[in-house]
Amino acid sequence: ADAVRLTQVVSNLLINAAKYTGAGGQIHVSAGRQGAQVVLQVRDNGIGIAPDVLPHVFDLFVQGQAAATRSPSGLGVGLTLVRNLVDMHGGTVEARSAGVGAGAEFTIRLPLITQDREEWTEVGDTAHVPLTSHRILIVDDNTDAAGSLAVLLRMQGHEVRVAYNGISALDTARVYMPALIFLDIGMPEMDGYEVARRLRGMPSLEHTVLAALTGWGQQEDRRRSKAAGFDHHLVKPLETHVLENLLAGLARPGPLADR
Repeated sequence: ADAVRLTQVVSNLLINAAKYTGAGGQIHVSAGRQGAQVVLQVRDNGIGIAPDVLPHVFDLFVQGQAAATRSPSGLGVGLTLVRNLVDMHGGTVEARSAGVGAGAEFTIRLPLITQDREEWTEVGDTAHVPLTSHRILIVDDNTDAAGSLAVLLRMQGHEVRVAYNGISALDTARVYMPALIFLDIGMPEMDGYEVARRLRGMPSLEHTVLAALTGWGQQEDRRRSKAAGFDHHLVKPLETHVLENLLAGLARPGPLADR
């Protein structure tokens, strides 16, 4: 196992529990062996998770969307990272809650290693390390969403910068010259469509891949993004396999398939 990354898993779960458990509340941590697995649980009696949100707690950007519709969402920024790090170790993570006000429980199951120590492979050395590291720019006025994606991409070995508005995105892209830009559409002052058009007007960025990353997924939204110069139109919450396929496509010659 990778001790640093598993420490981050536990830390993220504890931060999430503490963030959504009020003064005088309780947080319980337990770990033990069950058959061929190690089972780790973090349980709190905080604000809980609404039933319609529960199936999506590990999806990227869910917190930002949930916060816009309800305050007691019970979601933390680091849960997507928890799932990805647990996946890297061949484990699973599950969230449970009886609803708003009923607290939450997160259960991680990791396989026990049965081989001799000499046969172990360091997760940090081999798992999910990209063959090619790319320069990536994330543009989103939602700082939590941008930060979560940035941490995830850096964890995979990519070089990442973040901009929180259109003007900053244009200035950064001009100097940074990223291979890929994740660009939100619904930003104030200058929306993603206008930013994309201006980016496409820069000769130095003619080979940069533009991916719209937005909550807007109607056919008209997709038509407008294509007209503005986007190569991809991705809808939040971003599924992990879609992200992985897009990054893998950067290393291959030829045009990328539409997502």
